[in-house]
Amino acid sequence: MSDHDVELLAIGAGPSNLALAVALEEMAPGLARDSLVIERDEEVSWQRGMLLPEALSQVSFLKDLVTLRNPRSRFSFLNYLHATGRLNDFVNMGSFVPYRLELAAYLKWTAEQLKLVGVQRGRECVSVDPLWTNGVLTGWAARTTDGATIRSRYLVVGAGRDARIPEPLRGVAQERVIHSTQYLPRVAKLRKDLPYRVTVIGAGQSAAELFTSVQAELPECRPTLVMRSIGLNTYETSKFTNELFFPSFVDEFHAAVPEARARILAQMHHTNYAGLAPGTMDSLYRQVYLDRLSGRSRLRMITMHDLTAARDEGDELVLELTDWRSGTVQELRTDLVLLGTGFSPEMPRMVRHIADAVGVDDVAVTRDYRLVIDRPATAAVYLQGVNEATHGIADSLLSVLAPRANDILQDILTHRAAHLTQVQAPLAAA
Repeated sequence: MSDHDVELLAIGAGPSNLALAVALEEMAPGLARDSLVIERDEEVSWQRGMLLPEALSQVSFLKDLVTLRNPRSRFSFLNYLHATGRLNDFVNMGSFVPYRLELAAYLKWTAEQLKLVGVQRGRECVSVDPLWTNGVLTGWAARTTDGATIRSRYLVVGAGRDARIPEPLRGVAQERVIHSTQYLPRVAKLRKDLPYRVTVIGAGQSAAELFTSVQAELPECRPTLVMRSIGLNTYETSKFTNELFFPSFVDEFHAAVPEARARILAQMHHTNYAGLAPGTMDSLYRQVYLDRLSGRSRLRMITMHDLTAARDEGDELVLELTDWRSGTVQELRTDLVLLGTGFSPEMPRMVRHIADAVGVDDVAVTRDYRLVIDRPATAAVYLQGVNEATHGIADSLLSVLAPRANDILQDILTHRAAHLTQVQAPLAAA
């Protein structure tokens, strides 16, 4: 594709940027026509690696791309069900939480319904550089794997965090290591008749789902679940605690001093991380119970151990596990490691690169998610889904999609109005 200019470029066609695209179409059609969303995959999806048949989402269907901002929108999850002839079935199921598969289908449907905002699939952004005119930041140049450059005045990064790979596993053969984000497509390529020794690392929802799923995907395997915690726990899901996921709580959290924010995040950790949904916990325990009852001893759990080293040895992987109670070390030989380890808490590589390029040492955003840049600028960049430290634990989840899209769009419109003459000028690079 050839180089071209747009007013707004959104990187990643995940829930965050799709919510923004919907907001653009509904509230700023002029800007929408000059906006583009690019997605590295060939189709729009969500949690592609973990679209397990029975996996439920953890949030209400009302926390879709638009309802909390505009309940009358044609882009709502309910309208998706109506348009695809599935509304009666969903109502009859009597659940507030959809299956993960149907949420992914809803996102794909939404991308196809957009009439003004462009969505280009199969275009991966490999770098973003600032454009300067006489010392003023006037735009961004995003380079894609097809060799093209897309210039924009506004940039919205919604590509998600980088996968967390434990340090000991970074130096081993990566064909033996599968993060949850790659699980289904990579496991699908493996032979089903081999007695793989599978090690699952983690103690949260993803690890539990991997441990369960691999028993069906690789029927002859013998899985072992390894965790550093004392055992598996369920999420804390009281309705009082869930009020801290309200969009209105973002203002309260953002206004708190940094020490208070950190304390709140620590106390809310078990509402979303290092825990299992109650249904998953019950199902998993029954699997283990029946395995013991049958005497098969196919399933194994190792708790209170840290992964301290790993090495390739012939056609297997050797994991060094250290019991943090006694310091005792054991070796676990395995054919395949599945990682339910989540995502790195650090800013994604792309965000760090952008910050470095404009001279920002510590990444910080305004209440409206705009990167704070201490340089003269008529352009701006917004960060979605990576601002837990300043906007609360819900920032990386589906809970605040629609209100956050509104916050970002309103800030862009205000910013454009304040720099009207500059906006009318063409983008330029030094």
